[in-house]
Amino acid sequence: METKNSLTIFTQAAHLLAEANTIQKAKDLKDLALTAADWAKRKGLGKEAVQYCESYSRRAEIRMGEMLLATERAKGTKGSFKGKDISGSYLALPPEDDPPTLLELGISKRESAEAQMMASAGEETQEEYITNKTSKTKVRRKKKAEEIKKKVCLPDAKYRVLYADPPWSYGNTQPDYQTEQRDHYPVMSLKEICELPVESICEDNAVLFLWVTSPILEESFEVVRAWGFKYKASFVWDKVKHNMGHYNSVRHEFLLICVRGSCQPDVAKLIDSVQTIERTKHSKKPVEFYKIIETLYHYGKKLELFARGNQKGWEQYGNQA
Repeated sequence: METKNSLTIFTQAAHLLAEANTIQKAKDLKDLALTAADWAKRKGLGKEAVQYCESYSRRAEIRMGEMLLATERAKGTKGSFKGKDISGSYLALPPEDDPPTLLELGISKRESAEAQMMASAGEETQEEYITNKTSKTKVRRKKKAEEIKKKVCLPDAKYRVLYADPPWSYGNTQPDYQTEQRDHYPVMSLKEICELPVESICEDNAVLFLWVTSPILEESFEVVRAWGFKYKASFVWDKVKHNMGHYNSVRHEFLLICVRGSCQPDVAKLIDSVQTIERTKHSKKPVEFYKIIETLYHYGKKLELFARGNQKGWEQYGNQA
């Protein structure tokens, strides 16, 4: 009997969503569908039933976001809204005379922001979200990366010395719950990093110092070639403190030395290739490496790509500089 009743409830979901013509109704349906998903799990109704409920919770969330986007900022739900019913047809929704606030609706600012983000994500991304092929976290990161990409405007100059710490994307090597790298700054795909017109801002004879970690060491050489350089040597930064890895306990990073044309050091000094310096904040590189590069290369304009701060004697490019 319970299974029969549950199937009846599921078949009514489309009608409930079509009737969700206010933010309050969409919010209530979103919460109800999540409750139904939990109930289906506890009753052992199967994976398909659970996913069905969860998909309607996501649909209701998107509907709620569409209505929130259609309202004036900080003015509740005043105004009419034109949305889509379950068949994809548009329907006009009536305005509310006395619009409630988010607090009155029981919607947090974060919940509101996430719903609006999904409502503006595009139909393809929305469908992936509804079918659980993507998550809000991934959509948020993609949006951040796109915003950064729109702001890319490399300096109009020629540089002899480049120092780069790209925001590498580690793809499937990090599970979605392990967000240390991606939550500190927007990452870029290998293709996006390769496509940066770095070659156009380099002198014919230039040197590149490129930070890279073990998991993406092989891929980093694609960037080296795309930017017009050839690998020559490397420094190893011994961080002293360990980080968890998939195959070993990691406490080092590589600083690749790559050359365009002919660009050997300006001084005949060989610096130890292994530098033992205890790491501090996430992704912050030791100031000692600036000194090493400046010792080897006295002359020419210097540029730090993806900079997260300012260093005397260097020009910086990066959203955190």
